[in-house]
Parts: sequence; structure tokens; C-alpha cells
Amino acid sequence: MLLIFLLFIFKNNIIIIVSIAKNITRPIFPFTAIVGQEEMKLALILNVIDPKIGGVMIMGDRGTGKSTTIRAIADLLPKIEVVEDDICNSHISDSELMTDAVKQKLCQGKNINTVFTKVPMIDLPLGATEDRVCGTIDIEKALTEGIKTFEPGLLAKANRGILYVDEVNLLDDHLVDILLDSAASGWNTVEREGISIRHPSRFVLVGSGNPEEGELRPQLLDRFGMHAEIRTVREPSLRVKIVEQRNKFDSNPQSCLTEFKDQQNKLKSNIINAQRILPKTTIDYDLRVKISEVCGELDVDGLRGDIVTNRAAKAYAAYNSRENVEVEDIKKVIILCLRHRLRKDPLETVDSGSKVKQVVESIFY
Repeated sequence: MLLIFLLFIFKNNIIIIVSIAKNITRPIFPFTAIVGQEEMKLALILNVIDPKIGGVMIMGDRGTGKSTTIRAIADLLPKIEVVEDDICNSHISDSELMTDAVKQKLCQGKNINTVFTKVPMIDLPLGATEDRVCGTIDIEKALTEGIKTFEPGLLAKANRGILYVDEVNLLDDHLVDILLDSAASGWNTVEREGISIRHPSRFVLVGSGNPEEGELRPQLLDRFGMHAEIRTVREPSLRVKIVEQRNKFDSNPQSCLTEFKDQQNKLKSNIINAQRILPKTTIDYDLRVKISEVCGELDVDGLRGDIVTNRAAKAYAAYNSRENVEVEDIKKVIILCLRHRLRKDPLETVDSGSKVKQVVESIFY
């Protein structure tokens, strides 16, 4: 939020008006203050720990806190080190997260300045065009001056962050395809009139929607790593608690942030610790076989279900400060990873998880 202050200075009977612009950070509702919706919160945490899980699709009723929760997880994350004035928030040492321009400077031994910034949280509006999403190349400048001038899109700005698409089930299918391709490969390529530019675009893709407005096609839904299903809270005491929590934040945001500061810091340190442990986390061969047995029994097409379940189970084990995956870790995440992969007919609805749970209980006895 940008506030403009006008300062009136009287000098020699002349009024001089000086404007002072000041950035005021808008407070974000704390993640740990959100009541219920455990599926959604767990899916977001696991994707933050390991973005290679492939993002999360959140489907639920209106007014259930989907947008609030997604913005809260982004605000919770620790600041990241990025190359100063870089369009893609390039990493200073990981080649998979830096632009070709930064790589070239490093090869030439040039000094590169870095700054610490908040994890990018990018909202993709439903009316966005392909150029707005992917970026554009100035063809005229390229042809007349021989200079590749790239105007970055949302995929560049979302690198190393979170890209959120509300009502993703209403977004054009070809844009969903672009988002999923970039999220899976970690790169975005823009080609115009024989001129090609590519840049890193590794982000956590989060989509949300209301099932009453329609589901995504099975082929697109399958490419989301996890699927969280949320429902309106029915228990009166919980509803009252949610309303009170929201009213408390709206009336005095700083007091609410202070109240949950310790819980926020604890969760933040758990996530950082899990990211550190994750590369060392292993899953036994027998457990991997049983995961694939579940996928085969459920007639899950392709191998994405197997891969995502393995990654999510390791992320959950790391989140609990363990380097070895246990059966309970798999049971905790497998429904989130497989329930949306069972739908064969576009007219069918996504299973609530009962089929997955039944097969899991029979195999992981």
C-alpha cells in the first residue's frame, strides 16, 4: 500500500507543497491463527518444503479461507537471497534458479550484488493474456538494434515463489497448460519470430476453486501434485472461534500478530529444518513397492501418483524431523496425492478419498 503525505512549508509568504511517498506493508493474517482446514494447510506446507511435489489444487466452498491461507503461508516463509535488480529473483549459486545473464557474469568473474527479499507471492488474474503470463519480446528493437529486449511476465516474477490462481477451473485450458509445464520443468521459454528467450520459473503452483463452478479436465487435474478438499465448518463452537479470530485481527492486526508470533516462528523454523533434512531423507524399497501397489490397485494412469506420493511422504517425514519415511507418513499424504487421479470421466466428481483409504488399509495392514 502506498500512502502519500502532503507537507505544507511556509517560506517568504509562499506555500511550498512537498509530497512524501511511503510504503506501508499491509498486515497478513497469521498462518498459525487459521482454525481447521488441516488438509489445505498440510498440502501447502509440504509443497513449500519440496516444490518438486508439483503444487496443490484446493477445491472448496466459498468463504472457507482459501485465499487467506495461501497468502498467509507466503508471508510466513523466511526471506530469500536474490541477485539485485534481476527480473527472475535469480539464485546466486544454483544454476537451475538463475538467468543466463547471471550465469554469464559469474563465468566472467564479475562481482554480483545480492539482496534479501520476501518470497514472491504472485496472483494470476482470470483475464490474463498469454503475453502477460509468459512475457514478451520487443521484436522491433531486436530486428533494428540487434538487442533482445524482454518484458518479463508473471512466470518470471514468480520464480522461487508461489503462483496463485483463484478460480483456476475457470481459467483457459491453454493457460493452465503453460502454468503446469513451467511448474514441472522449472523453465519458461518465449519465442517470437525466430527469437527465443528462456528464464528459470520454478514456483509452487496453487490453484483454488469452487466445485459448483466445474472441475478441471482430468488430464490437467492429474498434473497438480496434491488435491486438498475443504468444506464449510459446521460445528458452532469452531465457527464462533473463526469469527472471533478474524474480528480480532481486523480490529487490531499488530496485537494479533504479536499473539501468534511464537507459533509463527516455531513453524518457520520447522519448515527451514525440514528443507535442510529433506535431501538426506530416504524411503525403504518395500514401502515404495507398496505405494506403487496402491496406485496399480486404484488403476491410476501414469506414474505421477507414485512419484508425488514418494516425494510428499519424504517431505512429511522431514517436517517431523526424521530421515526415514514410516508407514504413517505415507498414510498421512497418500489421499492428498491420489484422490484426484481416479477420475476417468470429465463428468465424474473427484473422490473424497474413501476409495484410496480402503485400498491403503488393505495393503498397509
